[in-house]
Amino acid sequence: MQQVMSPQELKERYPMTSFGMEAKRKRDTMIHDVFTGTSDKFLVIIGPCSADREDAVLDYMMRLAKLSEQVSDQLIIIPRIYTNKPRTTGEGYKGIIHQPDPEGEPDIHEGLVAVRKMHLRSINETGLTAADEMLYPENWPYLDDMLSYVAVGARSVEDQQHRLTVSGMDVPVGMKNPTSGDLSVMLNSCVAAQCAHRFLYRSYEVQTSGNPLAHTILRGAVNKHGQSIPNYHYEDLERLSSMYKERDLKNPAIIVDANHANSNKIFSEQPRIVKEVLHSRRVSEDLKHLVKGVMVESYLVEGSQKVGEHIYGKSITDACIGWEQTERLIHCIANYIAK
Repeated sequence: MQQVMSPQELKERYPMTSFGMEAKRKRDTMIHDVFTGTSDKFLVIIGPCSADREDAVLDYMMRLAKLSEQVSDQLIIIPRIYTNKPRTTGEGYKGIIHQPDPEGEPDIHEGLVAVRKMHLRSINETGLTAADEMLYPENWPYLDDMLSYVAVGARSVEDQQHRLTVSGMDVPVGMKNPTSGDLSVMLNSCVAAQCAHRFLYRSYEVQTSGNPLAHTILRGAVNKHGQSIPNYHYEDLERLSSMYKERDLKNPAIIVDANHANSNKIFSEQPRIVKEVLHSRRVSEDLKHLVKGVMVESYLVEGSQKVGEHIYGKSITDACIGWEQTERLIHCIANYIAK
């Protein structure tokens, strides 16, 4: 057992640069404007299932930054730098924050350092601020000055501590539907996150004002037989639109996760799913304003590998589409939005 450094100590050791702070300010404003309806740009939250090694992740981010410039009139690219990974059974690689070396022993102290350094390099070298999953609410202060988007996963969305922590955050936070697929649970999480609360957090009694940018992410569901049930189809989006109208939520928005149960974990299905979502937006004015973006798992090399196989730029968790397909998909989305 060892005591890890505090968020303040980590930030003092690896501070944001003036360039990074200005990049985050600008991107936060751009992304905020999409959720409030001021901007009609489309969000593409894309990147590796897990940010497992700094060199490959930065290689990916540099390519993504160049691609982002090409489509900036239509899209806002938010790279995924996911540093914590939920494990269904509790076994396996839990992300770089747990294991800076996927083949080594867990070391959260060094993991925190590795995570902050990787985010710093990505921001300073690409100008892109990233998305991460808030798997553990107490980790948020280590990265709260860096991230421009946060997701709460399907297994965490019913947890009270996650909901209340989101209520004190100042960036958009997507609440995924639970694995059961219950859309009411997801919307209840948004209600809780948008409200003000007083609660215990990291040994302090804190007061929050609510997060008006808390919104929904559809990621598919799993039935009692373990079979995937997609929820990205037109009728699913319309159903969620109707449920939104029954509630007094600020800035209603949907992000569609094209992988996970929506693709039945068949990673190559993601481009097809994204295109169907874009078509649904085209045929419905309501959905055009409600569906703000998509989430895609993508890396340098398509597919996945086991820890220890050492294929550069290939996921060691969920399978991802590769770089060539990523380029084609992003240009396809941009062309669709431009029409």
